[in-house]
Amino acid sequence: MENRTPEQNTLLEELLRIEDDKARFEAMETLRPAERRAFQHVWELWSRREQRAPKGDWQCWLISAGRGFGKTRAGAEWVREYAKRHPDARIALVGASLAEARAVMVEGESGLLAIAPPDNCPVFEPSLRRVQFGNGAQAFLYSAGEPESLRGPQHDAAWCDEIAKWDNASDRAMTAWDNLLMGLRLGEQPQVVATTTPRPVPLMRRLLDTSDGSTVVTAGSSYENADHLPTRFISRMQRQYGKTALGRQELDGVMLEDIEGALWSRSLIERCRDTDSTMPMARVVVGVDPPASERGDECGIVVCGVGENGVAQVLADCSLARPSPERWARAVAEAASAWNADRVVAEANQGGQMVGSVLRAADLTLPLTLVHASRGKVARAEPIAALYESGRVRHAGLFAKLEDQLCGLMTGGGYEGPGRSPDRADALVWALSELMLGRRGRPRVRTI
Repeated sequence: MENRTPEQNTLLEELLRIEDDKARFEAMETLRPAERRAFQHVWELWSRREQRAPKGDWQCWLISAGRGFGKTRAGAEWVREYAKRHPDARIALVGASLAEARAVMVEGESGLLAIAPPDNCPVFEPSLRRVQFGNGAQAFLYSAGEPESLRGPQHDAAWCDEIAKWDNASDRAMTAWDNLLMGLRLGEQPQVVATTTPRPVPLMRRLLDTSDGSTVVTAGSSYENADHLPTRFISRMQRQYGKTALGRQELDGVMLEDIEGALWSRSLIERCRDTDSTMPMARVVVGVDPPASERGDECGIVVCGVGENGVAQVLADCSLARPSPERWARAVAEAASAWNADRVVAEANQGGQMVGSVLRAADLTLPLTLVHASRGKVARAEPIAALYESGRVRHAGLFAKLEDQLCGLMTGGGYEGPGRSPDRADALVWALSELMLGRRGRPRVRTI
């Protein structure tokens, strides 16, 4: 929408001269409806400084920031501007999968179709995996899960979304990135924009370790875009992740560093994350680590299952903080019912009869196995960590507090936190031991 009056063009120039984002946004609050409509597709007006491409001779612009920061909008606007300035451009749009590339980068609420002026909207041709701009520029969709599809095609520029989420199995993410860069050989200054929430995966580390100046990094948190996010989203994220290390990653945009000597690392857990799995479960078990007393810190309640392929899934973390015996027992029964569990495994070192009685009082009708630990938490966890290393355990979601505890368990003994005791991690260990290790290594097991 370029049909502006001379007065509107003058006003636009005045607004663009305001470099401070906050001052410019305040000035824009006074715009009349007609002026807002005339300026609604001028990205320099509505964006924050961090969402605009850096100056200088860079090859890669990495936007590594928390959820809701505005990364997708920044990437889409950069592509729109690049296509506008380069009528013959061929641009690669690379997502974790073709479905995500289409749903987020093209058709999403911040995608290429949504941000375009209505009188100059590109045309999406799904069968050709192509976005055709009015001036002749073209953008093509690719999946990072199919690295070979990027071997051969040539491009002037690229936008890669959620690169930390790309498939790291068999180095697919790194291969896709390398094939893309080798094909960036059109035009005078090929460039790639990568937008992602940070995760400690090899490709992210490689980009962040770049020391030759070819990569420019923009970091930021979800809260920087709070004015454009639903209040409920901010409140829910703070409540669920605010006090966790994973919250620092997903909200604050901080790349978490692993604790040296820990049984689990962040990168290991990311390799084992499989949020899209639809594998039916052959067995489901609820692991329980009851609090030592009514004033105990937490009751660990973790639901795990195993598929017919022999791979275990961590399905849910239903743990509770400082619950009464009646409350945690009811939560165990509800978790077992919700996930159609076939057994509950509960540690009974702190009064086995009491644990059994409390669970039965909560109307728990499933078989109950009480386990008496004779080894320390770390010793019990070591064979479970080995299952993760061999790819036999997957996480069907983000379990922030549970994953924080796993990453605090140290080889050789010891726990580095958070909290005084890894109750959630212990519940996971009991559940996975039942599913994957049978009765091995579990002395004095008694079934009620």
